[in-house]
Amino acid sequence: MSPTPRRHALWTLAIVSIALFMTSLDNLVVGVALPSIRADLGGSLEALEWTVNAYTLSFAVLLLTGAALGDRFGRKRMFVIGLGLFTAASAAAALAPSIDALVAARAIQGVGAAIVLPLTLTLLSEAVPPARRGAALGVWAGISGLGVALGPLVGGAVVEGVSWHWIFWLNVPIGLALIPLAAGRLTESFGPARALDLRGLALVGAGLFGIVFGVVRGQALGWTSAPILASIGAGVALVAAFVAWELRARAPMLPMRFFRERGFSATNGVSFAMFFGTFGAVFLLSQFFQTGQGLSPLESGLRTLPWTAMPMFVAPVAGLLSDRIGARPLMAAGLALQAVALGWLAAVSSPDAAYTSLIVPLAMAGFGMALVFAPSANAILASVRPEQAGQASGATNAIRELGGVLGVAVLASVFSAHGSYATPQAFTDGVVAALPVAVVVLAIGAAAALFVPGVGAARARSGAVVAEPVEA
Repeated sequence: MSPTPRRHALWTLAIVSIALFMTSLDNLVVGVALPSIRADLGGSLEALEWTVNAYTLSFAVLLLTGAALGDRFGRKRMFVIGLGLFTAASAAAALAPSIDALVAARAIQGVGAAIVLPLTLTLLSEAVPPARRGAALGVWAGISGLGVALGPLVGGAVVEGVSWHWIFWLNVPIGLALIPLAAGRLTESFGPARALDLRGLALVGAGLFGIVFGVVRGQALGWTSAPILASIGAGVALVAAFVAWELRARAPMLPMRFFRERGFSATNGVSFAMFFGTFGAVFLLSQFFQTGQGLSPLESGLRTLPWTAMPMFVAPVAGLLSDRIGARPLMAAGLALQAVALGWLAAVSSPDAAYTSLIVPLAMAGFGMALVFAPSANAILASVRPEQAGQASGATNAIRELGGVLGVAVLASVFSAHGSYATPQAFTDGVVAALPVAVVVLAIGAAAALFVPGVGAARARSGAVVAEPVEA
């Protein structure tokens, strides 16, 4: 690259990575703060789930629309708008006087993040040539890992030193600094012109909400009760209607032809499984050190570092390796490591468990997570044409966030059936019962990774899609 394109690529990498850092930090900061939020605002386990799921559900549902808005109205323009919305919603969450107000603010945060996140990958893929993409994605994923690493630690320090409200104020100065940088340094670009698929959005939004609502409320109302069966049944039917509509829509928000590519389908299966297992486990384990072992928020954040700090160091290396050996072995190994690690944690966790017995499985889980981030992004981009990167990014991010939503909902339901917040032992019993569900899903994801094309096939496909004419 000449100096000017190289400088542009570096600025783009910095801006999109910081935006990704902000959304990553927000996810795990909230996890550490859940016990304090519960003590301050009240609410049941279900209410706590919605402080997480209100964000991830609106995030997952609208990711495809965020990508489509960027393609139609300008990726830089929508990226800046998304940053502004996320920043304003963060301030609203910080000022929330009740659990309902907090859930509403979190939902709006998810809308802003849904616009920002898919565009980070699209803007980066445009600015960096394919030969250097793996390294750039490694840095991108590593900075995301920094947000993951600092989330519990910063959250614990802020909650203990000030109050939980300040975990949301943290986003505001970052957003205010990033908005003018993005407006001034990024290059505007557009995707293929298309109308917004409002019918598709309505179908998938209502369908996913029905499924998640049914899973979240299933334990409380009874899995065979009429409201739960109706909610899940209607949700499945609406998602099926969404697929049928997308197959015949003239401008689909999620082209079903993407799934004819083995690499795209298998990688999305991997991403779904990893986020299901990881987010579901993090939701419970981020509370384990406080509720199960009686530690302070800061002490809890420090104890999660072997898990959460690992992606910061390993993800850049995994990005480089994915260019050389392909994504398949890295993703398969990553999910297998996470499955073993969570099974190990389930076996040794107890209210009086020594922290030394938890360090190795925590580090193993983080190492495995880091092996998936950049290689999965690289595999998705290699499976579609460059002008389809926005839709593909939106699709894969939506699928993995849906995995996170369902992971939290399902593991929390298993926790509720076997444990409670009544005593440290009761909480630990629920965690130990729920973690094996994550183990099974992660193991299935590791098997799915074996279907991702090898490095030779991926390179051949990448060359083919560049030469392939663009559809009208």
